[in-house]
Amino acid sequence: MTTAPSSPPTAEPPLIRVSAVVLRDARGRVLTVRKRGTARFMLPGGKHEPGESPEQTAVRECSEEVGVHLDPVQLRRLGRFRAAAANEAGHEVEAVVFEHPSVADPVVAAEIDELRWLDPSATPLPDDLAPLLAQRVLPAL
Repeated sequence: MTTAPSSPPTAEPPLIRVSAVVLRDARGRVLTVRKRGTARFMLPGGKHEPGESPEQTAVRECSEEVGVHLDPVQLRRLGRFRAAAANEAGHEVEAVVFEHPSVADPVVAAEIDELRWLDPSATPLPDDLAPLLAQRVLPAL
């Protein structure tokens, strides 16, 4: 009896771990950001620094990227989501996503080029959203 050749093991794509935050305005729209040199909109947030908790990363990144100061006590964990990375081909991103009550007006800062408020119930959604936002976070909201 012959055995079929086994297929080579598939390698997991490199994983990028981040924290992100859903911030809404008074109309229920979700704040999205586009980072410098990229084309996709995503939630404010970013990579963890050594020793940071997901909550600490969320607070720091929102301050750096959109100039808002979050109250860590008011962060509500929406979930942990995984999808193809928007800006790093061949990578996946795993995000701990939080919601936070409305904050003062965000501004473009750090590596952010553009802010855009997104109506999460819009049909169709814009085609320039990061996969994590479009495929995982918005359905969870």
